[in-house]
Amino acid sequence: MRSMLTATLILAAATASATAQTPAPKSKQAATTPARPAVQTPTDTANAMGQGERLAIQSDLAWVGQYNGAISGDVSERMVEAIKEFQKTSGGKPTGVLNPKERSVLAETGRRRRENAGWKIVTDAPTGAQLGIPTKLVPQQTSDTNGTKWSSPTGTIQVLLTRRKEASPVTAKLADREKKEPAGRAVDYTVVKPEFFVLSGLQGQKKFYVRGAFKGDEVRILTILYDQATENTVEPVVIAMSSAFNPFPASTAPPPRKTVDYGTGVVVSDDGAIVTDRQITDGCIAIAIPPFGHADRVAEDKDHDLALLRLYGVRGLKPLGLASNPADKTNIEITGISDPQNQGGGRAATTVKAAITPVAGGSDLALSPTPAIGFSGAAARDDGGKFAGLALLKPAVVAGSAPTAPAQSVLVPAETVRDFLKANGVNAAGELSDAAASVVRVICVRK
Repeated sequence: MRSMLTATLILAAATASATAQTPAPKSKQAATTPARPAVQTPTDTANAMGQGERLAIQSDLAWVGQYNGAISGDVSERMVEAIKEFQKTSGGKPTGVLNPKERSVLAETGRRRRENAGWKIVTDAPTGAQLGIPTKLVPQQTSDTNGTKWSSPTGTIQVLLTRRKEASPVTAKLADREKKEPAGRAVDYTVVKPEFFVLSGLQGQKKFYVRGAFKGDEVRILTILYDQATENTVEPVVIAMSSAFNPFPASTAPPPRKTVDYGTGVVVSDDGAIVTDRQITDGCIAIAIPPFGHADRVAEDKDHDLALLRLYGVRGLKPLGLASNPADKTNIEITGISDPQNQGGGRAATTVKAAITPVAGGSDLALSPTPAIGFSGAAARDDGGKFAGLALLKPAVVAGSAPTAPAQSVLVPAETVRDFLKANGVNAAGELSDAAASVVRVICVRK
């Protein structure tokens, strides 16, 4: 395992926001001039993101082999340096802040790596623990009352999840026992905390990683064994498995909503009708559409998370053509406005490519890669400019209480969007070639 891998899996570096002081004015005239704001650092930008997006970025960076820290959503210098390394290897400028194109490439690369590994978040029936399993790397599975073993066909990669009862367990004693059993383990790194412990090293000709925890008298331990020849393939998976491992899962409340949320809206009539993401506009005390002003939410579709906004007294807007269905049912282009943190406060519209696949149990379609923060409510079209639907971002789940991770972004199909608009008195407009002229930024302000 690469140097200090285990340490950085467990100990996320503390972050510090850079501050800048404005020098004293040199004259009376200068004193009345507003001070320029401090330059925003990559750490500031990352801290301004939603927790779900930070988790997703860390996860993608780990899967592409650039990040070997904890996938926790906490911002660290290690995360910023990993972004810079990714940018350099991609031929870009190492700014530490991903632009929409870089974020798209990173997400797509991470998605392919997860797909190649067969990554799934599962709940183990014998133990009740939740963990991520690379099902294509370890397709063979056996279970008994004490746990489950997943392995590759030749045994070069093994994942073991075990449980046992132990009177008055403490992590230091559990770690000491795991160092000695089985015999012949050579431990090169140890972390012992009150709530968990981690060991890594060599076990015969295999590398091993152990993470364990207890609750009451119940002990649950995850062990990963792999041949040294598989190191480059397995180590990114070890990072993901370490962060995904939840030995004693419990239901948690949804994260608090942000005070200010940014999304994208699609103009659907020249007199001020805009369709967007319902969740972005939920609970707002004010909704703003720069540069036009205040908008009201006049209708919603809870089943598909659509919302209809209305600008009043505005004319000359350029509606997007919604009339025809896309010819390409697999690949689309999404046009939206990224979060201002991603573009230095700007509000330029950008277009990214994505692939769509069906979502089990519904009419919506999964999008891959997930567009940048701010794109929720963006317009999707095929290569010929025909309307494909509305792109919505969902909370990212890297590891959590759900047995499988939901799609991080979905496409609400064109027909569903048109039906929603028609039911609320908005008829589909004609074709328009420039989608960037028909999308607007949506800003929701909450208490």
